[in-house]
Amino acid sequence: MAHYIGLSGGIGSGKSTVSAMLAELGATIVDADAIVHELQAPGMPLLDEIAGEFGIHLLDASGALDRAALGAVVFRDPEARRRLGEIMHPPVIAEMVRRARAAADARSPMVVLDIPLLFEGKRAGTGSAVAFDYHALVAVWVPRSIQIERTMRRDGCDQAEAERRVNAQMPIDDKRAMATHVIDNSGDLVQTRAQVEALFAQLAEG
Repeated sequence: MAHYIGLSGGIGSGKSTVSAMLAELGATIVDADAIVHELQAPGMPLLDEIAGEFGIHLLDASGALDRAALGAVVFRDPEARRRLGEIMHPPVIAEMVRRARAAADARSPMVVLDIPLLFEGKRAGTGSAVAFDYHALVAVWVPRSIQIERTMRRDGCDQAEAERRVNAQMPIDDKRAMATHVIDNSGDLVQTRAQVEALFAQLAEG
């Protein structure tokens, strides 16, 4: 029987790094962000719905979504963020459930649901892949100062914008408190990998 593992973190925490390490160890990853990108591709009905809600100017010359422009809107406006969630969450969750169950049917020993807003959804009593009885909830954690530093470097934004993006999410320390397991990703990759390998072994046995 497959173990369903919920994986989350905060912006700039390195959740994708941990997810990739788990995949290398043999876990099946069901990535919410990847599914979002697929559903927002040109020609998909959801893209038309987003453009209708937030404006055609969010599409570039090729008809693809300008994610930076959409992010600039939703990171500054909680109501816009809520509206985008209402559009995206139901189809994304449905596809995550479908893929996770398919992986379990294929006898994957561990199915990791990589969900940026996992803990937000649990706190609100709504949201992400609630159909699953998670074997464990894993938070990828770094101090807030590192979140800001890494967000500036990754997104090419200034400190004020990085702080705005970090502040738009649940505090990472709150996510840490809600998790059953924590990966401290504030050190180097060797330290992170050692933690991931130990966690994988522990969860695979359980």
